[in-house]
Amino acid sequence: MSISTNPEDDLEWRAEHSDDWRYAPDPRDSEGTNPDDALFALQSTGEAHTVAAVALEGITVRARMLIADQYAAIAMILRDAATCPDPWTGPDPTLDPLWRDPQDRSPAQVRAERRDVAERAAVLDLAVRLGLSETMIRRRAHDADTLRERCPRTWAAFSSGAVSEQNAGTAAQHAATLPDDAPESWAAFDEAVERAARTHSPARFRLRARIVRERVHPEHIDARHERARADRNVWLTGEPDGMATLSIQGTAVDLHRSYRTIDAQARDLRAQDGEQRTLAQLRADIATDLLLDGDDERARLQGSIPDAGAAGSPGSEDEATAGAAPCATCGHISLATTAAPAPTQRRRDRVSVAITVPVLTLLGHGDEPATLEGYGPIDSATARRLAGEASDWVRILTHPVTGTVLDVDRKTYRVPNALRRWLGVRDPVCISPGCTRLARDCDLDHRLDWQYGGTTADTNLAPLCHAHHVVKTKSRMTLYRDEVTGARWWVTPTHLTVPVDPAPF
Repeated sequence: MSISTNPEDDLEWRAEHSDDWRYAPDPRDSEGTNPDDALFALQSTGEAHTVAAVALEGITVRARMLIADQYAAIAMILRDAATCPDPWTGPDPTLDPLWRDPQDRSPAQVRAERRDVAERAAVLDLAVRLGLSETMIRRRAHDADTLRERCPRTWAAFSSGAVSEQNAGTAAQHAATLPDDAPESWAAFDEAVERAARTHSPARFRLRARIVRERVHPEHIDARHERARADRNVWLTGEPDGMATLSIQGTAVDLHRSYRTIDAQARDLRAQDGEQRTLAQLRADIATDLLLDGDDERARLQGSIPDAGAAGSPGSEDEATAGAAPCATCGHISLATTAAPAPTQRRRDRVSVAITVPVLTLLGHGDEPATLEGYGPIDSATARRLAGEASDWVRILTHPVTGTVLDVDRKTYRVPNALRRWLGVRDPVCISPGCTRLARDCDLDHRLDWQYGGTTADTNLAPLCHAHHVVKTKSRMTLYRDEVTGARWWVTPTHLTVPVDPAPF
């Protein structure tokens, strides 16, 4: 087979040869067979690599083209839902001459809400069908619309298989932040990044796209920076084995300075005799200490406040002797001085966190893992320690055999605290398909509306985040429950049946 030397000009040829690799047999599978000698010679000369590598390029081209088609189809479906909401929300009530809105809204306001709800319902339906998150569905639709309007050259390259999905998404993300009234900046950006999107790795292209975006943006960076500062944020992501990642989005200057401060302290500790932790572990320990204990811990780490009970601190055996006082958590060494200042009580902000502990684990006679609200299983030693600490932890003990049992049928609309807590244990997150918002941040929805005879009972209540509560209430998205087995399932406006996901933890 002949191989083209210019992969950018022969995408169709490579796509046609994407199956060639399947016809080169593996010698390990040849026992007891009489394979073609020429095919084995292909693998013994190194040519098999060339055949498979070219075929792999063709597979990649075809995959990119299909992904681009998916982006376009998702965008089309969401536009269609907003244009014609009826299949998602039912007939338009404003068309009835006798219609009056109970909330005194105008027909235009009601129609705008119908478009919004229809789009939300369409997003949820597609997320279930495609096995993607709702955020990803919206992002792909947004990226497709952005690239088509603002970066047609990059979109064409993506659709032909020449640009990876990662680079197409990066281009859309940066192009979307250019001013709506500056199409000349869109064209300049598209022209500057299109070739780089074809050839650069995702990491290198992100840097390239960001720099180009800064250059073509018509507004001065000072004004943009002031607006961007409003988006600073912190978020928490659960990781395996009882770990988590805390991410901070802030100004580049502040975060670079923060990292360098942490890094400098870590390197100082790493140089101490007997220190066994890696730099990465030291950075994590120091950052955690600073966040947990705030200014007092920062001062203590810098040596101005000694540990309680350490040498040189009041209350220790030697109240005026200089010595080394290691931090209990991160091991930072502070030098205590004579005439030490009054001790400062280490403090931590009190927050309420729920932990479910099997009673035998709590007593040390079992190994069933405890569950931390919003995360999942944690180790038994930590669970026992948290369950015995102060009242800022909500302790929920489960029976080792029967578990928690609650049979409540309330006659009032308001959900009692005990029932609310039980529902948070049974359904730790929003029960909408794919949603992971914690139950404590959700509305408690009456499956059968209170106004239609629904009771305030655990059989009729479940957590729904505000966005999905709106979709369930105002679209044709319907939640059903088997009164015998307790099984619950959704039926989408397109008649797709989706069981309620089991609790993730």
